[in-house]
Amino acid sequence: MVVANGNGKAGRSASLVQKYVDMGFSEEIVLKAMKDNGDNGADSLVELLLTYQELGNDLKVDNDFASSCAPKTADDSDDDDTLEIWDDEDAGGRSTRVANSVDDSDDEDFLHEMSRKDEKVDSLVKMGFPEDEAALAITRCGPDASISVLVDSIYASQTAGDGYCGNLSDYEDNSYGGRSTGNKKKRKRYGGQAQGSRGPLDGSCDEPMPLPHPMVGFNLPDQWSRRVDRSLPAQAIGPPYFYYENVALAPKGVWTTISRFLYDIQPEFVDSKYFCAAARKRGYIHNLPLENRSPLLPIPPKTISEAFPRTKRWWPSWDPRRQFNCLQTCVSSAKLLERIRVALTNSSDPPPPRVQKYVLEECRKWNLAWVGLNKVAPLEPDEMEFLLGFPKDHTRGISRTERYRSLGNSFQVDTVAYHLSVLKDLFPQGMNVLSLFSGIGGAEVALHRLGIQMNTVISVEKSEVNRTILKSWWDQTQTGTLIEITDVQTLSSERIEAYIRRIGGFDLVIGGSPCNNLTGSNRHHRDGLEGEHSALFHHYFRILHAVKSIMERL
Repeated sequence: MVVANGNGKAGRSASLVQKYVDMGFSEEIVLKAMKDNGDNGADSLVELLLTYQELGNDLKVDNDFASSCAPKTADDSDDDDTLEIWDDEDAGGRSTRVANSVDDSDDEDFLHEMSRKDEKVDSLVKMGFPEDEAALAITRCGPDASISVLVDSIYASQTAGDGYCGNLSDYEDNSYGGRSTGNKKKRKRYGGQAQGSRGPLDGSCDEPMPLPHPMVGFNLPDQWSRRVDRSLPAQAIGPPYFYYENVALAPKGVWTTISRFLYDIQPEFVDSKYFCAAARKRGYIHNLPLENRSPLLPIPPKTISEAFPRTKRWWPSWDPRRQFNCLQTCVSSAKLLERIRVALTNSSDPPPPRVQKYVLEECRKWNLAWVGLNKVAPLEPDEMEFLLGFPKDHTRGISRTERYRSLGNSFQVDTVAYHLSVLKDLFPQGMNVLSLFSGIGGAEVALHRLGIQMNTVISVEKSEVNRTILKSWWDQTQTGTLIEITDVQTLSSERIEAYIRRIGGFDLVIGGSPCNNLTGSNRHHRDGLEGEHSALFHHYFRILHAVKSIMERL
């Protein structure tokens, strides 16, 4: 099969298929391996081909085989013929639902897509970018992304270095647990420099916001707190205090823009793997004090074996994972789990290196845990609740699909509580909170676990499911007043002023606007702050500015 590119010539992707066919692999096997391999390079493709050959009939190539690598939401039934995929981590509870057939596109369409990709790779290479980075950018952003979007993605990836993994996960380690040694730029650190020592945050800087490595924020609870010289502009000093969160690994210019809108305050980038047994790289902009922070007690376990001791019995020595990757809104298919079990059952002990690599890649991608001999399974919703710091059964009572989605879009409570802990001594009589994009109440749970009384919380959340979860928890644990609003866009200045007059003002404005258009997992609509959902950030700033202006005036 030969597919012509835009110039009427045979594309190199079609030639590559023929190359491996000439080596003795069937065309069907080669096409499936190319799809599954993505942009991992020729060596990885050869290993994958040999792996499939070694596994033989246990991993036969058919439509189901390709679908085992497709994101599948945790539906209540494994027999559903349709996969529903939600964009990752929408902090506002909004889902962008895209229905996909289990059947893959046919091989001809695949090669046409590869040919289009080849043309864009050639264009980016001519602009001076390495070919592997160009190919990875197209994988992250999708084959229909414009050249300018791809360029921004490459810049963001270079800045994030080995912490940027684009496609389905957020982790820093490579497939064997070590650090990536790929091409990367030297990164600057935030936190130890005064505000005035940084470059301008007016969008004129050519480089993306530099990310610290490691992402430990200004300090960690188990370390001696170092002094951080952070001077806030007068208009940013609280109260009211404010706290804004979003994904750290955003497209070029996003954090620069966010920081500019939020009084030019430098972000605090933190990976929640330092607070629990799962990674969650986030950026936080706030005007909270930095001294006298304290962690939630008891300190949560920070390794898989400590969090889930029962897995120790079955955990193979060749699986080096100590923590889970970023918790997603979707889980693996049952067919993939069975395929892994069969592959391991029919292998030696330990299995051959190629089988080990195949299994480890799937385990890392889907956060699979060992629950039996040669048996892996995705995390259950209650296990995700535990890792994210929520009380047991916090999301119970809704479908498994909704539970995974709501949890995947939430705060990591222990991380957020560490930052908010400075408020406990400042508000001994309790607080009034404006909670924007509340989700399932991560901020409210954090304040409650810190022992901070919430006198009044005005919660703005569009998802009815999330509102139900928060209201149920509130009724069981709180004595204050919860006022619910369904759409952040309806919260006008007049309405804000009415609430301020009614309750006497807000002490904290907190929230994380939707990140649908920011995350690397959203390959087709990674439009930054101009995207349909992530543009709601501007309402966070609008509302915060209104609160501050009204409270200063009254």
